[in-house]
Amino acid sequence: MAALIAGLSYPLRALRLLARTPQLWQYVVVPILVNLLAGVVLYLGLLLPLLGQIERRINAGDGALADLFVWTVRLLLGLTLAVGVGFVLVRFGVVLGAPWYAQLSEKLEALLTGRSYTPQRLTLGGALGELWRAVQFEGKKLLLAVTLWLLSLLLLLIPVAGALLYSGAGAALGATIACLDFFDGPLERRRLGFRAKLAVIRRLLPASASFGLVAFALVSIPVVNLLAIPLCVTAGNLLVIEHEIEASNRPRAPR
Repeated sequence: MAALIAGLSYPLRALRLLARTPQLWQYVVVPILVNLLAGVVLYLGLLLPLLGQIERRINAGDGALADLFVWTVRLLLGLTLAVGVGFVLVRFGVVLGAPWYAQLSEKLEALLTGRSYTPQRLTLGGALGELWRAVQFEGKKLLLAVTLWLLSLLLLLIPVAGALLYSGAGAALGATIACLDFFDGPLERRRLGFRAKLAVIRRLLPASASFGLVAFALVSIPVVNLLAIPLCVTAGNLLVIEHEIEASNRPRAPR
């Protein structure tokens, strides 16, 4: 139970850590601004042309009722696009902010462990290798999500309890993907494969489950996710690094 509650507390702990560590702010503020700019450009780039198309096609006549209809359509379109753009930013926000989040992860690990991290010199071949690993990782996450979602559809065949089980499976899948996203900094530096990263999530249960659920909820809220993504990156790194420190300090059983 303590570990379950601890997992829920990591976003708040990350917020307190960021508040008292000004040297980390640049690695949070810059990706927020990058994602905000990308979100505004995407939102307005879709909204303005669609509004123009709608107003040219709708011929509702004159009067207050016609104006109300047009404004209702505008409002619904604006809200729908806000949700859609928010969803897109959840998936691509971590990617857009990756250069700063990688440095944030390195600084956090150095701060918590007292050991500095010296990145290897990046060559063209190394950069292409890193890009390929990132593409593979995203592809495997997508394959995992689609496969488990398709399997979860079978739960709907169960009478009465099927819908509840399906919702639970969706929440578990969202929490797992959130953990893969936000634990990745320290795990990728250790060059862990996809299955090994999943094994880390299992090993950190139940803390990883509660953290994943709260992170999934935070990044699913449009606009709020602009702030939630860097917060959850910090929190996920904090969880993994602290558990690694705890494991390394744990006395080993005699052979």
